[in-house]
Amino acid sequence: MSKEVYFWEKRKAVLINKHDKERVIVPIIEEKTGLQITVERSYDTDLLGTFTKEVKREGSQLDTVRLKAHKGMQLMGLDIGIASEGIFGSHPVIPFIPWNYEIVILIDKKNDIEIVGESGTTATNYDYIVTGEYHEVQEFARRILFPSHFIVLRANNEENTAIIKGIRTWKSLKRIFDQEVNNSKKGKVFIEADTRACANPTRMENIERATQDLVKKMLSRCTICGAPGFIIVDKKVGLPCESCGSPTNEVATKIYACKKCTYTEEEQVEKKQASAGRCMHCNP
Repeated sequence: MSKEVYFWEKRKAVLINKHDKERVIVPIIEEKTGLQITVERSYDTDLLGTFTKEVKREGSQLDTVRLKAHKGMQLMGLDIGIASEGIFGSHPVIPFIPWNYEIVILIDKKNDIEIVGESGTTATNYDYIVTGEYHEVQEFARRILFPSHFIVLRANNEENTAIIKGIRTWKSLKRIFDQEVNNSKKGKVFIEADTRACANPTRMENIERATQDLVKKMLSRCTICGAPGFIIVDKKVGLPCESCGSPTNEVATKIYACKKCTYTEEEQVEKKQASAGRCMHCNP
């Protein structure tokens, strides 16, 4: 058994979760690290915020996922807590493109370690429309991959607190649409993709990628103190051009750091030169 796996082997952890995320989180972590995970469902994590806005999330994404992990440890009396939290919005660089960013956190109170796995993607069905026409609803539903991906619907607009979630069949979609159009003051409904993990396979895939990133970091040990989570915290550009030797904006060095002992280490990238096509002198 490697020293990386030995650190976690047969230790007990709790995953606090409401929306079936254990389907992708638990098998990956248990298989790769030997950690033994119990799923805690008694606590309603929607109390910390919902995508449909009936409960506003008070803190940041990271604040909220930490609260979840600590709540799980408190409820189960364990010293390792795991939790997940996602956000949907605009791409951080290209605002008109939708974006889903997921984090999966592991907190080890015994060893004072926090490790965060992350994954951001434009591969999301996050979208919404306001309409009173069922043919537009049908077009929207197909676009967001319904019925494998569920739908949320409410009369009038997104501020309406009467929310119908988990719509998963064409028959129920038509019935609820007709019902809520009649309840609407303007004869229109607000329809959006259901972004809860249990209702959205595309989001679940991104949670899986964040979990894989977490495991990679769990198995990366500091070369000085041996603590897990020895990860890349910064990068230096300047890889020389293959043609003229001038520094480019390509990454030349990766900087690793340990949160536990603060040791840092630089690693040169395997690639020795950058393509001339990436050089501002050769290809301005």
